[in-house]
Amino acid sequence: MTSARRFSQAISEGDGISVIAVVTDAEAAFTAAAQGAEGLIVAGSVPGLPEATPLPILWRGEGPPAAAHAAGADACVLAAAPLHDDGDHLERLHSEASELGLDCVVQVRDEEELEVVLERLDPDILLLSGDRPDGDEGPLDAVLRLLGDVPAGKLAVADVAVSERGEIAELERAGVDAVIVAAASVAALVGAAPPEV
Repeated sequence: MTSARRFSQAISEGDGISVIAVVTDAEAAFTAAAQGAEGLIVAGSVPGLPEATPLPILWRGEGPPAAAHAAGADACVLAAAPLHDDGDHLERLHSEASELGLDCVVQVRDEEELEVVLERLDPDILLLSGDRPDGDEGPLDAVLRLLGDVPAGKLAVADVAVSERGEIAELERAGVDAVIVAAASVAALVGAAPPEV
């Protein structure tokens, strides 16, 4: 299951930015795929989802990577937030996910977390969160600021609310590889094909 669908491959292939749809059931996954999503993200186990879609599934649920693997996910999100007080816990989770064949997507919220994550884990995929804007900047600008510190060769996924195609195009022009959107928004943001810039 996990060997056939690589999250990293899905978001790095092609010319444009990939859209990752947040889904809660197999029907929403089917619809999102038909509308142009290139990956799915779930907050927990969704019965029948791995069998219902060829798209890679990113797990953002509670529990260790083994829970993501058991749910049929192809990748899992590891949050960098507890880095400063958890010893080598994040490293162990990263190693466990890799041993299970899962792509690891490490979430960072600011430059400090990004620096520590790059030093300690050097992950291939980073999830840039817009939930810590600096000063007067909005969440989209926070993600773009973080992107400036992502080394070449890393894949960047934007975790920021987008409401129009122009924002998707802005992220794409900046070099973001994928963006997380609500399943109900895929058609409006993408349509049948990725946005052109």
